[in-house]
Amino acid sequence: MQQRISLTIIEYFKVAILAAFPQLSDEISFPLEIVQASQVKFGHYQFNSAMKLTKLTGLQPRAISEAIVDKLNKIPSIDQKITKLEIAGPGFINITLNPQFISHAVDAQLKEPHLGIPLLASSVMQRVIIDFSSPNTAKEMHVGHLRSTIIGDCLARLFEFLGYDVLRLNHIGDWGTSFGMLIAYMKENAPEIIERKVTTNLPQLMALYKASKARFDVDADFKKRSQLEVIEFQGGNSQSLKAWEIICDISRKAYQEIYDLLDVKLIERGESFYNPMLSDVVADLESKGIVKLSDGAKCIFIDGFLNRDGDPLPLMIQKADGGYNYDTTDMATIRQRIRQEHADRIIYVTDAGQAIHFQQIFKAAEMAGYLDRSKVAVDHVPFGLVLGTDGKKFRSRSGDTERLIDLLNTAIEQADKIFSERSPDLSIEERKGLAKALGIAAVKYADLSNHRTSDYTFSYERMLRFEGNTAAYLMYSYVRVAGIKRKIRLDPEIIAKTSSITLEHPAELSLGLHLVQFADTLEQMTKDLLPNRLTEYLYTLAEKFNVFFRDCRVEGSPEQNSRLLLCETVAAILRQGLTILGIQVVNKM
Repeated sequence: MQQRISLTIIEYFKVAILAAFPQLSDEISFPLEIVQASQVKFGHYQFNSAMKLTKLTGLQPRAISEAIVDKLNKIPSIDQKITKLEIAGPGFINITLNPQFISHAVDAQLKEPHLGIPLLASSVMQRVIIDFSSPNTAKEMHVGHLRSTIIGDCLARLFEFLGYDVLRLNHIGDWGTSFGMLIAYMKENAPEIIERKVTTNLPQLMALYKASKARFDVDADFKKRSQLEVIEFQGGNSQSLKAWEIICDISRKAYQEIYDLLDVKLIERGESFYNPMLSDVVADLESKGIVKLSDGAKCIFIDGFLNRDGDPLPLMIQKADGGYNYDTTDMATIRQRIRQEHADRIIYVTDAGQAIHFQQIFKAAEMAGYLDRSKVAVDHVPFGLVLGTDGKKFRSRSGDTERLIDLLNTAIEQADKIFSERSPDLSIEERKGLAKALGIAAVKYADLSNHRTSDYTFSYERMLRFEGNTAAYLMYSYVRVAGIKRKIRLDPEIIAKTSSITLEHPAELSLGLHLVQFADTLEQMTKDLLPNRLTEYLYTLAEKFNVFFRDCRVEGSPEQNSRLLLCETVAAILRQGLTILGIQVVNKM
């Protein structure tokens, strides 16, 4: 497996720094700050750590850089990797790589398994649990579930590609008072559903839920029966449990239609899964002396968490009436995932409004001894809102929250219209297949290309454009590569056995360098969990490829074989990058 170019440069700089300043061997902090150059005129990379070494050496940044460059130039054969080192400004070092070094790296990327990106060794296999999507049973998935679902899926695909053991969990809301309310109402008003004499769907179930909620709010007797119903089905009453299972089955079927459309795979593990653990978790937390009573409720108070009035903000693990809640379930969840699932990293993908909740859960888990951050990493991955053109939460024309299934089907319909106009010669089957691929891709890419903590405005027109940073532009770039291969009629796999990639033209070198920075992009994503890093990388890759396509003839040129292999590498990286985003590539548009 090839080593990332950035790591090769860092290793050279480590050697040079310690040769120039041996007194730093026990003090210098790695990794060093070596970043991609902002402009071509500055080279390929830039060393920015001279300023940080000023206090340790007592020298000015420029003098530090001069000493480092002097030692770099004395490293044997460094010119095979780096052809130019130039000190700029107060002490930045601009780094220009040897074209042959870049050429060999791209060639290795194409010819080595897994695009030259090393997988985790089985001896250090890490388990990553990603909690995402998480709709509520008996309610339809709406546009608000879109971001959690596709961001979580993207992160799961990333870690799976890198060789992690990934557990994809769907923490369904399938327990609690709302189910007692719905079951009580169904027993009185729709017993035929519980008896399975008729079939129903999720919209019909939602209508029953709304009716039950309306009655729950005004009818004290019904409210009492609903609360007793919770005790019945949670206690295992067969008729009540049967009704609960029917509600879950109806909901699950509707969710699965959406997951199939999005090509998202999840293991359902809802709140009900953790219910048997709740009493033990509360007892365990009490035994550790971190639980305090507050108005009869059992709470954990964590330093630094205050409510709007400036009073301590409790994490309530058991209500005064003895019932459990969201906080209890999440404490049970994190304990189970660490102790039984042996997670090395747990990632929760939810809206930004739950940020404080998860901060409390993580702190409480540390207090309880469930979580040791030196052994298990925990991340809350928040995201912003999907907005309409009016700047408010995205809604349907009727003013209701947009159903996710309607949003996706509308995107497919819009894509179908585009292909009908652009490619009238396509067969209906081809057009429908392309419309589905582009419609879903457009929705996903438009979301993932935004910084996940930001709100963004949803626009079918903008996301389905073939120009700019869109799924259509990237998919079309991939199709262009496929077109080159079809035109030349040569198999890149066969050519790769006797030919290698040699980059000479500036457009080739720029494209080649960007290709080998794919691994760096993925590595950074594992740290900050920002999918837009990958969309930005792929968009730049498509732009650089199209510049290459404009400036460098492939077919019939003396460089034909090398350039065909370069195109094949572009296709491989585009395909893999889009796959991580959950986007299907097509060979024709």
